[in-house]
Amino acid sequence: MEPAKRTVAILAACQALLFATNATLIAVAGLAGAALAADKSLATLTITAWVVGAALATVPMSLLMKRIGRRAGFYVGAGIGVAGALLGALAIHLGDFWLLCVAMLGLGVYNGGAQFYRFAAADVAAPEFKSTAISLVLAGGLVGGLIGPELSKLSVDWFAARYLGTYLSLLGYFVLLMVILALLRIPTPSAAEQAGSGRSLAEIALQPVFIVAVLGAAFGFGVMNFLMVATPIAMGTHGHQYGDAAFVIQWHVIAMFAPSFVTGGLIKRFGVLQVMFAGVLVLCVCVAIALVDVTVMHFWWALVLLGVGWNFLYIGGTTLLTETYRPAERAKTQGVNDFIVFTTQAITSLASGWMLERGGWAAVNYLALPLIAAMAIAIVWLLLKRRAVAPA
Repeated sequence: MEPAKRTVAILAACQALLFATNATLIAVAGLAGAALAADKSLATLTITAWVVGAALATVPMSLLMKRIGRRAGFYVGAGIGVAGALLGALAIHLGDFWLLCVAMLGLGVYNGGAQFYRFAAADVAAPEFKSTAISLVLAGGLVGGLIGPELSKLSVDWFAARYLGTYLSLLGYFVLLMVILALLRIPTPSAAEQAGSGRSLAEIALQPVFIVAVLGAAFGFGVMNFLMVATPIAMGTHGHQYGDAAFVIQWHVIAMFAPSFVTGGLIKRFGVLQVMFAGVLVLCVCVAIALVDVTVMHFWWALVLLGVGWNFLYIGGTTLLTETYRPAERAKTQGVNDFIVFTTQAITSLASGWMLERGGWAAVNYLALPLIAAMAIAIVWLLLKRRAVAPA
């Protein structure tokens, strides 16, 4: 197997374990928060802490990997994730909501560092293979989408304290991850790349391509997170069982990653901006369905389309971002991009629980529309800008 394809395969396996963990946390963390929090509007603060941990980790982890290499950096993140899983189990055992938030912060650091799997694939891929490499790594999340919610249904009642077993089950994912990471072979950045700084962040950030890449990834993730975090709690409020919520989240995660097998090809055939705009249209349909009714199947259809829309925007945004930096600028540009993405997630996850508690499921969906509109405007702006430049 070619070195680049071997690396992509290993990173896809790591991605599968990442999203087995993430899908489990998405399914249970809000519910565990609701069970432990005195103020139920703070239930999704557990998810917010997870996202804040990822946001805080992005720039330091990116700069750390610039110094010690991708594999060593991924090991550091996984070690922090192990500590988070153990602390989460202790928090459930003690019934301590705030300790659970601290645990989720640690698991978020692991999540933030692991987001660089896709960039690691882009680093080793030839230009014509770049979008496909990113897509295939993200496609590994499909396996996680299948495994995570299923195991969470089995582990949720292992112990008298509900959800304790679920947090302990995460340790199995981390053990497998560390074994797979030992197979990863990505050269440590050269001395010239470590020493170089390139252009300032302000200069990089003022590029129209950077603006649209970051906006698409951040707002795409923000809309996805805003609706996804609220879904298990909204379903419980409307009388649906935990198994129904786990089923919906499972298919949502599948829909997030199943398109990855073709998204890279679609980008090569139709163009990255066209695929991103298709993602915006899919999100519009998602919100429309969510507003029609609150049956299990309406939640299912909305969350499936939410996953597909996110996939197009996130892979498109990541691919677009690789056009904005030089090798010496890679670490800081990638780190800032993901910091913005996860900061947006943190805001939307906290706002999601607050809005759900005060305005209901419909209000959550209506508030997603301005973010969707902003993405549509930005993508069309860059598309028209490129078409104007092309003839010249």
